Amino acid sequence: MLDYDLHCHSNVSDGLLSPTEIVTRAAERGVKFLALTDHDNVDGLAEAAEAAKSCGIELINGVEISVTWRTHTLHIVGLRIDPHNPALLEGLHGIRSGRRHRAELMAESLARSGIGGVLEGAYRYAANPDIIGRTHFARYMVEAGHCKDVGSVFKRYLVKGKPGYVPHQWASLQDAIDWIRGAGGIAVMAHPGRYTAGRKAMGKSTLHELLEEFTAMGGQAIEVVTGSHTPPQYAEFARYATEFGLLSSCGSDYHGPGESYRDLGRLPDLPLECKPVWSAWNL
Repeated sequence: MLDYDLHCHSNVSDGLLSPTEIVTRAAERGVKFLALTDHDNVDGLAEAAEAAKSCGIELINGVEISVTWRTHTLHIVGLRIDPHNPALLEGLHGIRSGRRHRAELMAESLARSGIGGVLEGAYRYAANPDIIGRTHFARYMVEAGHCKDVGSVFKRYLVKGKPGYVPHQWASLQDAIDWIRGAGGIAVMAHPGRYTAGRKAMGKSTLHELLEEFTAMGGQAIEVVTGSHTPPQYAEFARYATEFGLLSSCGSDYHGPGESYRDLGRLPDLPLECKPVWSAWNL
């Protein structure tokens, strides 16, 4: 098992656990190098850094930026960022400012389908109201008995073509990469296998175009081993990493007990042909 986990979330965004609890859980499961990558927010990094000192973990300052590319929503992880960089902070603030309005529109859509009171319920699950998002809605909908679990919510609601889905214009791909690199970080394409599955999936030719643009814009790495990828996808995205000259990253994308594909510290090794993203920095 890898002792690196370079993608996880705390309750500063849409995770269930506090930054301290995330770091403690990672340490208990053998993680030695952990990146906290909350959505569009770096406010949990200071707390996580204090916890990491106590646990003997090396904390990697991270973030996961929401991006609109063509008709697709993507996520770009930034690793080893300066969380005080003014341009990065301004960009993240701009992304967050649109979340409240989107949440109101999502609630209105669900109300038209007979599901009321969702906005207030979702905010009860959002420890940070500036990062209100679909996962908070899903947790409340489970509590209210509309679905048995969060996974079921995302099969019936909150996705394209279903009640509660509201399209949103996030950051541009170029802006996200520029903010990350301007803050001294490494830009990583998060969980690319998720963009090629489900409704309105990205075809392989489109994925190829995305990776060409990502690389040309300054993207440096791709997640090969991640919680939502299957073993065949590990090999597939290792090949893409080689083809585009990208470093390979790994991360559980852990959100909390019962809501994650994999737990912290439970990732298999990267394929042998991969050049790990951590080979580009000195720890």
